[in-house]
Amino acid sequence: MTPGRSSERPAPEPDPTADQATKDAMSNATTVSPAHSASTASTLITNIAALVTNDPSLGDGSPLGLVQDAAVVIEGDRIAWTGDQSKAPATDNRVDAGGRAVLPGFVDSHSHLVFAGDRTQEFNARMSGRPYSAGGIRTTVAATRAATDEELEANVTRYLAEALRQGTTTFETKSGYGLTVEDEARALRVAAAHTDEVTFLGAHIVAPEFAEDPAAYVALVTGEMLDACAPHARWIDVFCEQGAFDGDQARAILTAGRARGLHPRIHANQLSYGPGVRLAVELDAASADHCTHLTDEDVDALANSRTVATLLPGAEFSTRAEWPDARRLLDAGVTVALSTDCNPGSSFTSSVPFCVALAVRDMGMTPDEAVWSATAGGAAALRRTDIGRLTPGAYADLTLLDAPSHVHLAYRPGVPLVTGVWRRGERVL
Repeated sequence: MTPGRSSERPAPEPDPTADQATKDAMSNATTVSPAHSASTASTLITNIAALVTNDPSLGDGSPLGLVQDAAVVIEGDRIAWTGDQSKAPATDNRVDAGGRAVLPGFVDSHSHLVFAGDRTQEFNARMSGRPYSAGGIRTTVAATRAATDEELEANVTRYLAEALRQGTTTFETKSGYGLTVEDEARALRVAAAHTDEVTFLGAHIVAPEFAEDPAAYVALVTGEMLDACAPHARWIDVFCEQGAFDGDQARAILTAGRARGLHPRIHANQLSYGPGVRLAVELDAASADHCTHLTDEDVDALANSRTVATLLPGAEFSTRAEWPDARRLLDAGVTVALSTDCNPGSSFTSSVPFCVALAVRDMGMTPDEAVWSATAGGAAALRRTDIGRLTPGAYADLTLLDAPSHVHLAYRPGVPLVTGVWRRGERVL
């Protein structure tokens, strides 16, 4: 599931490579007419009951740009046309959506997929009364260090295929379970084989070897480790939290990364109040992720910045922690994204639809807001304009639901509604 070349420009060039899971899925997908290659043939998807475009100039004028009785034209790897099906142009191929809903592929802008082992026992104990703390990460660090490259690759491929089946067409993923120069660099190499949205998270926690000298670990992260990892990443992240890194340490790490051409993002205000959100705004981070414990000043700072608040309800579900107040953020004018935080310790889910349902049920979001945040919001958190929407020029990343409306994602939680996925113009499910 290799996304196209990431960029802050509207139309970056796609990466022509693809992993084996995607190739296998594509081999079973609907093929185009033999007279045309996949790169030049056009396909009309018609009989769409409700089309989410995320363009408010279309359809009902809402942020979703919802078009009823709609059609979409794919040309190569891009969207060529959207609108009323009665006005659709002629194309080489035609797909009948059967009165189902179509929306942009989900954009999962926060995940931790390069790891080994699991933490079943920890989860079981936590659900029996033991609280979650940042220290549990060390269990995964030990397993990841012991894993071979092939084992890490197999895990990433497995979870990406799982996410693709649930409609995720773009994802970000991080290092952070190696915490040595060699292990962080190899984690990023594994991730970069699947996506350009790669994040260096050497500052996940202080490595066990440096428990008594965190300043020395910060020096390693901002020095030799950054030198080894920067060539493989687009982003730099830090877990700014009690038990991880304080505000001064986080600023030093993110500033060093920015000097090497990596753009900041930050784990902020998840377990307690702290400086993370305001640091994110200060450094123009693309996103502040978690945002559970916020002051009024934090909310105001986000509302007056480009920084997206990325909410990760899978973490609250899996830790029985306090839910982020999405309603408060949205009412203040903050841009909100929804993502899975897929990781083996605190949110072991790859399902964006599940997170949409949680956000509607427990975080005060409407179904429309949750779907926007899981598509266009995720794109904003990656500073992308070529994904998360279905308008001419955007990548042809679409999800077909076995339902007449996107609202069913929250209305029918836990039901596998995704019945078709197109990625870069190719049907892969």
